[in-house]
Parts: sequence; C-alpha cells; structure tokens
Amino acid sequence: MELQPGREALVRVAVATLWSAPEAVRPIDRPALAACTDIPAWISGMDTDQQVGDCVLSQLLLGERVLVTELRPGGWAHVVALEQPAAKLDPRGYPGWLPVDHLAPAAPVTGAEPLVVDATVTALHTAPGGAVAVPDVVLGTRLTPAGPAADGWRPVHAAGHADPLWVPTGHLAPVPTMPPSAGEVLTVAQRLLDVVYIWGGVSAHGIDCSGLVHLAWRRFGVVLPRDADDQAVATTPVPLGAERPGDLYFFARPGRKIHHIGIVTAEPRPGDDRRMLHACYRRRRVLEEPLPAERIATLVGAHRV
Repeated sequence: MELQPGREALVRVAVATLWSAPEAVRPIDRPALAACTDIPAWISGMDTDQQVGDCVLSQLLLGERVLVTELRPGGWAHVVALEQPAAKLDPRGYPGWLPVDHLAPAAPVTGAEPLVVDATVTALHTAPGGAVAVPDVVLGTRLTPAGPAADGWRPVHAAGHADPLWVPTGHLAPVPTMPPSAGEVLTVAQRLLDVVYIWGGVSAHGIDCSGLVHLAWRRFGVVLPRDADDQAVATTPVPLGAERPGDLYFFARPGRKIHHIGIVTAEPRPGDDRRMLHACYRRRRVLEEPLPAERIATLVGAHRV
C-alpha cells in the first residue's frame, strides 16, 4: 500500500520534525531529514539561533497518526498530525510538512492494549540484545505488543517494519486506563530537566515549553493540544494562590496571546514565591526555578488538567 492524499499514515522514524514548508529547511537540518533521523546530531550541530528557527513547527513520535493531505514531487508530504490538537490552525490537528520517507501507510488496528515508552530514550532492536533497528526512541512513544516478553525483552510492532522489533521490558509500561495524578505527571516532566530548548521540539532530545507539557501528559495517554494558547483553552482555570504542584502557569504580555507555559512545582508561599518547571527560551534548556520578576509581570493565570 502506498501513501495517498486523504488517507492516514504513521510516523516510521523515532522522531519526525514537522516543517513549515519544504523550502524552509536549512543545510543544518540534514540529520533531521535523513531516512533514519539522527535528532541528537541535528541538535548538537545547531547554534543557539538555529535552535529557535521558525521553520520547525512541531515533532511527531514513532507510530503517531497523521492524515496525508498532499504529496509533492521531491519527496514531501503535507500532513495533519491527528494526535496534536491545534484548533486555531486546523480542527483535525497540527498541519505541516514531513519527508515522505518518514511515513508508512497506516496498518490495521490489532486491538492489543498499547504500551508506552517509559525510558527517557531507548532503541528498538532486531532481536533481544541484537542490532539496533530504530535508535533514539523517546519517552511517550506508544508501541503495540507483538507477543509476550522473553528474557527481559518485549517484541513490539513498529510502523514501517514488517517483523517485530524488541525493547527492554523495563523501558515499557502499560498505557494507563485512569487519568494520572498531577504528581505523577510532574515526576515524568522532571526527568527532562536540562534537556535542550528547541523551538517546536517534542522529545527528550530537545523540547519547547508547550512541547514539555504535551509530552508529559502524553506519557499517560492524555492528549493535550500542542501550543500553549490552545492548552490554556483545554484546561480549567484555578485562582492564583490555589495552584498545586502539577498545575500549569500561563504567561502573556498585555494585549497579546499566551506565549509561555510552565508546570507548577510548589505551592505558592507568602510574598508570591512561585516555582515552576519549564523549557526556557532565554536559557535554552529545561529548568526548575522560582518565577523571576519579569515572569511574575506576565503571569496571567494558573490552570489544572
């Protein structure tokens, strides 16, 4: 089966980058465009200005569903990322461009209960302890089991691979059937401390502020929108002063839309001593810190998922 406009497809690489246009990619982006992407090499090769280039819209994880809307000569597909809500852009999901090589036709749903990658980064192997078939698979990736575990390894189905691949059993967890507690989500997000800030990033290799929130909840099977302003609409406001660890802080300048989001890490103290975990554009990494004065000045609310 081939990719066709109007049909769904699946991401077949560990992390696929969603681009604003094929013409927007830069020479530095070559590792992110390869048939087997090397996202760590891509990130390490960029300077701080290139890390925030607006050519990157978002990222998609192995097995993520997209709707193909256009195929362009030269090996590009315009898609809608169905698991990344973006109501202001497209009611179906987040739109953008991917290399055709990063997609595989959607396979029939097996009905097996999915698993989720709980390791920060892992790899899929051709056999237990065998060669790496898909490197750099990240936290929050969903996989379909292909049989029982054996000797500490679990076989899984992966998009674009006919034969089952193998993952260390300890790197997987069942997708929860009940909503997670805020504390559970915060614990997952804290594992991404010091990850590099990448505009549009949604992975343990590089991430942005709303990507951190999206990915932390995705680990538990909860789908939140991709962008901070949409995340505000999808969550419930709580009075400032009543926020708890795991809630969300939103930030906006006067008269402007929300531009930043962080995860509350402590109950507020007298004197407005608030703390959050966030992917910080200014310091180009994920960090946990008290809100500095310039953040307090743009704090517009706290919300709860």
